[in-house]
Amino acid sequence: MVNILVVGSGGREHALSWKLSQSPKVDTVFTAPGNGGTENNIPINVNDLDELSNFAQENNCFTVVGPEDPLAAGIVDKFNQLNLKVFGPSKQAAQLESSKIWAKNFMRRNDIPTARFEIFDDAKKAQDYVESLDYNVVVKADGLAAGKGVIVCNSNEEAIFAIQTILVKKAFGKAGNRIIVEERIDGIEASYIALSDGKIAIPMASSQDHKRIFDNDKGPNTGGMGAYSPTPIVDDTLAKKIQEKIIDKTIQSMKNEGISFKGFLYAGIMIRDNEPFVLEYNVRMGDPECQPITMRMDFDLYDYLIASVEGRLSSMPPVYWKHQSAVCVVLASEGYPESYAKNEKISGFDSVPSDAHVFHAGTKKLDGQVFSNGGRVLGVTALGDSLESAIANTYAAADKISWPHKYCRKDIGQKGLSYI
Repeated sequence: MVNILVVGSGGREHALSWKLSQSPKVDTVFTAPGNGGTENNIPINVNDLDELSNFAQENNCFTVVGPEDPLAAGIVDKFNQLNLKVFGPSKQAAQLESSKIWAKNFMRRNDIPTARFEIFDDAKKAQDYVESLDYNVVVKADGLAAGKGVIVCNSNEEAIFAIQTILVKKAFGKAGNRIIVEERIDGIEASYIALSDGKIAIPMASSQDHKRIFDNDKGPNTGGMGAYSPTPIVDDTLAKKIQEKIIDKTIQSMKNEGISFKGFLYAGIMIRDNEPFVLEYNVRMGDPECQPITMRMDFDLYDYLIASVEGRLSSMPPVYWKHQSAVCVVLASEGYPESYAKNEKISGFDSVPSDAHVFHAGTKKLDGQVFSNGGRVLGVTALGDSLESAIANTYAAADKISWPHKYCRKDIGQKGLSYI
């Protein structure tokens, strides 16, 4: 039996903890720092690599890293030096997410399909470049910005405002010391996540995230307001294209450059004329995509994570998925992604049907009561025999939960219905 330490405090980490705890090979799952819904919480910050490694060593833990910050800081390298088993990419491999500029140059070098782009650290030069173009652009901060450092522009004026916001006003701090100005590819977006051991990559179930705060994809980008799996947008033909042209090529190109990529590789994909383009890489499971994906897993997740670390995925049996659809609706605090209230008491958990699962994110527990403690508070997730029924089941469960400033989108999964 093995103990597991899941590093993180979001909905993704709650979902991973929940799934890993179902393995007959796993004894106790600890979460650091965890949230109001996770059990065995350890009060260690995700960036306190010394304390995390001490805890893993003392409690004989296999460590699973959820969020990007500790990966970018080199948690995997540190654990490896101490001969501690840890799941996730090295600091060098994590550059695919920690530096958008590094990732774009990597794609350009290795002929991986992505939008045309240029890099700037000077606002005037960036503005002059935008004014020379005859197409709309997306402006991106180079570094980590909690999923919010991307501004999609509908005009030159918006692009110039975005450049000023990131480069001059430093809205994302040091993450915006350099920017990418890239062609805006209009199409359909999907998430494609694979599990790699540095040699091969096994695709996870397809999914689609909903990034904007309001219905019909209006308003600012967020960390994700909901997701569903599988998505009919990624059919078998398209999945094969993404796997070969993007995922396999990324893993092989990293290897050719002397970097072994182990962990979850997430490609945010834009599909135009049935051709996939990489919008961005993440080097961990998506959040909220993780919630519906783990609900559909029909295999022991621990077996595959340890096989990734030990470089033996090719010897593992195929992964199986429940034939049902799963939908996750994020319940947020009204005002997110800007300012919002915290410390509001949440009620209704007891009324949620047993076949739905409530994954906690921005919550805390005090005296047995759960309170809001973040922008994205809960991820209500349910299965259904069709996408339509999964949507209905999820919203029926979400309606049971309340707090004064609860907010959610009402159209999660509707994009998928239009493709069925």
